[in-house]
Amino acid sequence: MIMTRSSAQHGLPRGRRIAAALLVSTLAGTALAACSADAEGPKPAEASGKSVGETADGTRISWGDCPAPAEGQTRDPHLDCGTLEVPLDHQDPGGTKIDVAVSRLSTAEPGKRRGVLLLNPGGPALGGLDMPGTMASTLPKSVLDRYDLIGFDPRGVGHSTPQSCGLRDPGVAGLFPYPAADGSITKNVALAEAGAERCADTVGKNLRYFNTADTARDMDLIRRALGEKKISYWGRSYGTYLGTVYRSLFQDHTDRMVLEGNVDPTKVWADQVADTWGKGMADRFPDAARVAAAQAGTLELGTNVAQVTDTYLTLADRLDRTPAAIPGASMSLDGALLRNMTYALLLRNDTLPVLARFWKAADNLSNGTTTAADTAVLKEVFAATPASPGIPADNQATMFMALTCGDAEWPHDVDGYAARTAADREKWPLTAGMPANIWACAYWDKPAEATVKVVKGGPRNTLILQNRRDNATPWEGGVGLHKALGDGSAFVGVDNGGHSVYGEGSACADKATVGFLATGHLPDKDVYCTDVTRKEQ
Repeated sequence: MIMTRSSAQHGLPRGRRIAAALLVSTLAGTALAACSADAEGPKPAEASGKSVGETADGTRISWGDCPAPAEGQTRDPHLDCGTLEVPLDHQDPGGTKIDVAVSRLSTAEPGKRRGVLLLNPGGPALGGLDMPGTMASTLPKSVLDRYDLIGFDPRGVGHSTPQSCGLRDPGVAGLFPYPAADGSITKNVALAEAGAERCADTVGKNLRYFNTADTARDMDLIRRALGEKKISYWGRSYGTYLGTVYRSLFQDHTDRMVLEGNVDPTKVWADQVADTWGKGMADRFPDAARVAAAQAGTLELGTNVAQVTDTYLTLADRLDRTPAAIPGASMSLDGALLRNMTYALLLRNDTLPVLARFWKAADNLSNGTTTAADTAVLKEVFAATPASPGIPADNQATMFMALTCGDAEWPHDVDGYAARTAADREKWPLTAGMPANIWACAYWDKPAEATVKVVKGGPRNTLILQNRRDNATPWEGGVGLHKALGDGSAFVGVDNGGHSVYGEGSACADKATVGFLATGHLPDKDVYCTDVTRKEQ
């Protein structure tokens, strides 16, 4: 699971963007009907005799200007936007309606066009209107010639009838339940119950329909409104689960699918967090520790991975017991915030140097020896992300809970959470027991429907991209997804750290991705790429 706002959506430097957006790796972000490289693809809407943007029942997407971006942010000027009306409850299509915001970047060349490539950045609960513009700058002409790029804000998110529980702490990071310094979860239990009750009192029963299965059904209505027989899809992080659900519900309408940084669909969601996050952090942390150790003369955090790790754990424990006020900010740095910022900055290789400097600044802050350089680092890391007009401040946090709690039922026994947290805390000290702790989902209403059963096999149309050291959606998630899809998928693993695979230094992985989208070719067997060009420095 991961939850960070997509760094590509912001105009700030990467280190600042990722840290400011603060994560939620949620638990969590493409497939294709088997075909040869020269096979004829789905017919474009124009060739079907139906006007673009209209479903069989007359529902249309009227394309026009996009919503205003947040202050200081930019948007691709060639992007068109519109809204599609969909049922709140797909089992009651004549009932209450909600809006889904959709974007389009027309890049396909006549005569070469295969169809559309629908995009989702993950989260859960990240908006995707700007993703076409972001992806267009990274994809070669061989892919852009084949597809028009389609983005959307999933139901309840961003400009798609945004939901709000009116949470007092609007940040997603506040939802991660780190135990007290002594390991107690008493405060976590109270916060979890209060969060669930506030959503129930504010939004009520309707929030149960803002789930992944209904989001996938919205995607199929987008397909119909675009006049396409099939859609191709690229999903990252949580978006890999969304894509898997779409593929299972609408296999006949699924063309080529790329899933990057993956969720095991058999572990949604409690097991995904509890079973993988601790190990994922343990696998990834040494990459950053080595960067810090290489600067031992100036950072003084240790000369090797073991020493840096010990320094970090000591610092986290000290901040758990005595939070330190951050200069020029209204917040204090405690152990939970230190761990959350560490998690966020581990998502990319190029933010590891920033993370090492942040650890030094945090250590000095906790010791009362902050320097001007430390203050500058803290200011960079905690720079505020501008709010988007018309979107509630707690929208991402609200929808993060709606999706993780509404897709599958969680355990309800408090004593069980306490026991599992204590065991997890001992096994994986870097995550301090948080992944096994109690979430608001323990007090959530029963999901509106059973968790979608993954369809194994089927057309061989899905490429799974997975980094070996991904702290957000660990390696085991990609392996589990590949097992769940069976012969319907191909697996490309990369000897790299961080959450993104494509465009992150592996020509081997990039070639497999571009080749698949452009021609339909999938590797005949699992591939493990070791050609990574490091980007830490």
